[in-house]
Amino acid sequence: MKRCVVGIRRPGESQGAVAQKDVPTVWFPSMATMAAVLSEDNQSLLRLIRDKRPKSLTELAELTGRQVPNLSRTLRMMESYGLVALKKNVREIEPMALATSFKILID
Repeated sequence: MKRCVVGIRRPGESQGAVAQKDVPTVWFPSMATMAAVLSEDNQSLLRLIRDKRPKSLTELAELTGRQVPNLSRTLRMMESYGLVALKKNVREIEPMALATSFKILID
């Protein structure tokens, strides 16, 4: 897993001057959205996926004690930001954490 560089850019805002090595790979529209997506619970979920490598959402639900629909919503939201990949197997969806470490740039 690579460290994910996170930035905040409101829709219609231009990208400011950023050092080439620190160009954000994930953009959030606001601090509030970033805080919700990268909450302590969601970061713990990403680490759990990385460490335990569950083969299905059902297995992940058993590991977390959360309901599958709740996990599915959270993971799809995280997938939309590029933090998680959801690999579809025959009858299961395997979650894969793409980032568990974050560098946040605030202008």
